[in-house]
Amino acid sequence: MQQAAAGAAGELLAIEDVFSTYLYLGNGSTQTIPNGIDLAGEGGLVWIKGRTAAQDNHLFDTNSGALKYLRSNRTNAQALQANSLTSFNANGFTLGNYSEVNTLYNGIYDYASWTFRKAPRFFDVVTYTGNGTTGKSLSHNLGVAPGVVIIKKTSAAANWYVYHRDIGTGKYLQLNLTDAEVANSSYFVSASSTEFVLGSNGSVNGNGQSHVAYLFAHDPLGPSGDGSDGLIACGSYTGNGGFLDINLGWEPQWLLVKKTSSSGNWRIVDTMRGWVNSGGFVTSDQQLYPNLSDADTAYEVGHPTSTGWQEQAETTSGASYIYIAIRRGPMRQPESGTEVFAIGTKNGTSILPSWKSGFPTDFFIYRDVNSVNNYIFTSRLTAPKTLTPPTTSSEGTTNAFTFDHVNGVGDYITADATEYGWMFRRAPGFFDVVAYTGNGSQFLTVPHNLGVQPELIIIKRRSDTGNWPVAVKVGSFWKINGVEPDANGFCLNSSAGITVNASYNSVFTSDSIQVTYVNGNKVGDSLYASGVTYIMYLFATLPGVSKVGSYTGNGSSQTINCGFTGGARFVLIKRTNGTGDWYVWDTARGIVSGNDPHLSLNTTAAEVTTDDTIDPDSSGFIVNQVSATNVNVSSASYIFYAVA
Repeated sequence: MQQAAAGAAGELLAIEDVFSTYLYLGNGSTQTIPNGIDLAGEGGLVWIKGRTAAQDNHLFDTNSGALKYLRSNRTNAQALQANSLTSFNANGFTLGNYSEVNTLYNGIYDYASWTFRKAPRFFDVVTYTGNGTTGKSLSHNLGVAPGVVIIKKTSAAANWYVYHRDIGTGKYLQLNLTDAEVANSSYFVSASSTEFVLGSNGSVNGNGQSHVAYLFAHDPLGPSGDGSDGLIACGSYTGNGGFLDINLGWEPQWLLVKKTSSSGNWRIVDTMRGWVNSGGFVTSDQQLYPNLSDADTAYEVGHPTSTGWQEQAETTSGASYIYIAIRRGPMRQPESGTEVFAIGTKNGTSILPSWKSGFPTDFFIYRDVNSVNNYIFTSRLTAPKTLTPPTTSSEGTTNAFTFDHVNGVGDYITADATEYGWMFRRAPGFFDVVAYTGNGSQFLTVPHNLGVQPELIIIKRRSDTGNWPVAVKVGSFWKINGVEPDANGFCLNSSAGITVNASYNSVFTSDSIQVTYVNGNKVGDSLYASGVTYIMYLFATLPGVSKVGSYTGNGSSQTINCGFTGGARFVLIKRTNGTGDWYVWDTARGIVSGNDPHLSLNTTAAEVTTDDTIDPDSSGFIVNQVSATNVNVSSASYIFYAVA
């Protein structure tokens, strides 16, 4: 994984440098979209699509300049529109009040914007004047052969013509149409790492006519050759009539798919709007169409996996399909806790989201702290599905906690100061979420994208009832126990401690989890039962950001040094060699030199505000021995998780 700051000499690009899905609400005025992509200095393409109602796809590129757009679902020539996209900025772009890209309608009009920055091995824009002669060469800066080239005549009406590496230069597709691939060698001649050569057809090479070409690289393995830095893949597959696993070597965030052997729409899904693992064939995914003006449509496309995606819809037996897939980010490790963790209450303003994090939230914990109630766990990967510790219940469904925001969770516009949300972002070295299905095998390897060895893992069945097994490190070995049917083991829904048993052993590495059993003792009934769906939450130590650790109680007071400089904002503590709750403190409710409100993940009890169990310390936090919590009993063993 790349971890250096953007722009450092000799640095390899991360996906967050060159691609963004940014969702916004129209305001009918002027607004700046701060998606972090340098369009002013590097150039690229902004693709905007209305989600709430039928609106055309609008494409703006830096070669053509601000205010000029094309519509991928129409054949029209390039148009000039005042107050549309008014500027390309160093960290995004600015919009005027043009109704097709920034409508205010009863306060709620949703848009999706996809930004592709020019960059080697990712994307390029080339504008040119045709000559009507076979052999017209377009130089590009991808540094690798393009996987997809989309060409549109800008000076006159024409269809959109698409080259894809897996259908070859002797065929084409049309982005504005549903047609199958067409065999015709007069459009595209050849593609290389330095140029793209056109035929004589006037639609892509009209003599004296202006054209634009959008070039997408095919580079799933990246400069390293091992996939760790690959950003984009342009591939194909053949349908099997059922579920089909597509292996990219990394988890995607954006996907464009088109059937090529017969007619079919072009479909775009992304994880910001909702491309989820619903645990079954459920129309939970939100898709938009380059060839249509339609609003977001609920559809079951399949779901992303740690190494690609499982296709469930576009898999007609024997049919051929092409795709463009873009890697999920971020790829760099965060440098501060505020980049990846936030705490808030339901804010009650008309400006959504309800719980504001300041970053795209991937995991959300909800709790009304003043009531006797369950927690709610939900994630971007599995929404609208929810789990409810401390119960053993299977997954439920609610639309109360929506993730289609760039800076938080929820669509409530009422305030409640007791309804708290704890928000996590998936990021290398910090935190990951993995959804998987058991195969009933003695050995099951579950890939993840944490990038380091996880140190704390919480696991839960989704499709069935069951406990919440927790994996931690005991000495030099990873141990997991308390799995079904042992209701008294080390689980998030239990106060019991750890009983180390050599029969329970799993191997957790920087890129996968191998769930096994030894000596004939079957740990797997809770972790890999055939056909059962599961979710894993993986936590790790990232210097200055998060700390998974342990300590031995001293019976009075001691400082727990997490290596922080501004103290811990979130603290989870659990006794491991005896009974003890899974206690939670945070700075939003109060980590102070006095009584500190705390909750217990393993109970439904309202928060307790009458004891001084922990105190603030710049390096982490201080634990005090009080009988209400017993988190510093002399010689007792504890694990903790803290976020700066």
